[in-house]
Amino acid sequence: MSITSINPATGETLKTYEPLTKEQTMDKVAAAQKAFADWQETTFDHRKSILLTFAKALRERTDECAKLITVEMGKRIAEARKEILFCAEITEFYANGAEEFLANQPMDTDDAEAYIQYAPIGVLMGVMPWNFPFYQVVRYAMPNIMAGNTVLVKHAGNVPQCAEKIQNLFDESGLPEGVFTNLLIPTEFVETIIEDDRIQGVSLTGSERAGAAVAAAAGKNLKRSVLELGGNDPFIVLEDADLDAVVEMAVKGRMVNTGQSCVAAKRFIVVESLADDFLSAFKSKLADMKLGDPIDEDTEVGPLSTESAADNLDKQVQSAINAGATVVLGGDRPDCKGAFFNPTILTDVTPDMPTYDQELFGPVATVYVVKDEAAAIKLANDSSYGLGGSVYTKDIERGRKVAEQIDTGMMFINQPTQSQADLPFGGTKNSGYGRELSHLGILEFVNKKLIHTGSRS
Repeated sequence: MSITSINPATGETLKTYEPLTKEQTMDKVAAAQKAFADWQETTFDHRKSILLTFAKALRERTDECAKLITVEMGKRIAEARKEILFCAEITEFYANGAEEFLANQPMDTDDAEAYIQYAPIGVLMGVMPWNFPFYQVVRYAMPNIMAGNTVLVKHAGNVPQCAEKIQNLFDESGLPEGVFTNLLIPTEFVETIIEDDRIQGVSLTGSERAGAAVAAAAGKNLKRSVLELGGNDPFIVLEDADLDAVVEMAVKGRMVNTGQSCVAAKRFIVVESLADDFLSAFKSKLADMKLGDPIDEDTEVGPLSTESAADNLDKQVQSAINAGATVVLGGDRPDCKGAFFNPTILTDVTPDMPTYDQELFGPVATVYVVKDEAAAIKLANDSSYGLGGSVYTKDIERGRKVAEQIDTGMMFINQPTQSQADLPFGGTKNSGYGRELSHLGILEFVNKKLIHTGSRS
């Protein structure tokens, strides 16, 4: 089957690609292995020069790249520009910092002199999602390229133009053939690639189901893996929080990328003394948001990534409503062309409903009212996910104590979960394992080799 780019705001088919055959795919794997032999011997300065050229191209062509994101997966154009500029920041972070991050680390022992050498391990396979089509690839590729590995990428099937553009930018920046390779392939080829002896590690950002399949294939073949999966992030509002500021953060945290972010705030857990006022103000803000064409600068709510994504979200919401959830706002799709879903607030979601522990990937918020801080912590931890979360209080020390009790990979105080080049990103439980970004991100796929130089005596 062909790989098709479709504008989710209009349903228009933009471009169609023929996928690689299995033979062509394995030729790409061979080229990546061949490229690794030379790339691992290049200097940090050489790698840095190429990546900084790539970053410069992103900054100079921000509008061009952002428009591709908008027309392929529906991200609002302002958010798409921010994504491209963030990619430039990540690229510059690793280009400028990799040599320091990977410097030999002396071991402090009493009786011997030794150090850790960080060495590249070879060809890596990446399986990337559509919701941040440039950022996800850059987050995976840049640290590993700077570490001396070569990388393959199987991107999501609905963003082939973005995938193609990233490859073109690497080629134009002078990256040797085979160091970064975009694979336009069907999903069923992924396991075959992972099983290949030339592949040394696998990174996936995506759903639990995809993560479980990739982890199984990687484990069976003794390959390293990093998984960044779904989230059901708690947004905890304590009784001493600044209500006006909290509501602004709630809208920002839930509606980023039209709610299609693994770290978007999804479960709003509010102490009862603030609950009525919070819900009223939150509803008012969401109800006033302008839904429309994401290429329009004034649009505040864009479409979901595909028609099937909008239909799946609708099924989840209707399932909750049929099971007894209360619709405070929205709860349905608007009567217009495109993969749109109305901003929605649900309350009275109970543990016996499937929606209680599902990720709602779109502009749907669930609001829970709890008695006190202890109840908020208990509810926040009652999830199979553990990616991010946030807590809101005027007492920062109190916020820290609450954050330390939440079982997630990341917690933020008085702001929604977000990404930053120099901060680690990743989760626990069903949200995956491993870390990306920061200095930790470049250490996932290197050999931490002990070099023992002899006794001090």
